[in-house]
Amino acid sequence: MSLLPFFQWCYQTPVGETIRDSTWLFPVIEACHLLGLGLTAGAVLMVDLRLLGVGLNKQPVALLSAGAQPWLLGSLTLMFASGFPLFLSEAIKCYYSFPFWVKMTSLFLALVFTFTVRRRVTRTGLATDRPLVGRFTALISLCLWFGVAWGGRWIGFS
Repeated sequence: MSLLPFFQWCYQTPVGETIRDSTWLFPVIEACHLLGLGLTAGAVLMVDLRLLGVGLNKQPVALLSAGAQPWLLGSLTLMFASGFPLFLSEAIKCYYSFPFWVKMTSLFLALVFTFTVRRRVTRTGLATDRPLVGRFTALISLCLWFGVAWGGRWIGFS
């Protein structure tokens, strides 16, 4: 089953056409998307660096994670709200883009990992009781989010 018809339909939506026909709409939406990426990276890095033992060592992991959670959720909302119109404007290009598929796969895996494994590690004290579990969790998280950022950055070059 090919997804090409779906991508073609997305490309032909009025939203996609409006963004493509506008001189300034794509860059403005892209700027919002990048702002969301930066906020997401900040929320993820704060907790993951703490899990690695690199910074904020006096702050309990659970407290730091709880404080970063609203920022993570807000920034992900901003990224989805801006990413969907960007996708609609370039759906055909995305279908044939390897970096797009890397980004989407990494994003799916990063979200699942963040809201299951990483959440459990940060909330239950596993990171304190077993520092290697915390470090391993942080490394996996950082790799997955790096895949999202790498794919997103290289979509423009493909």
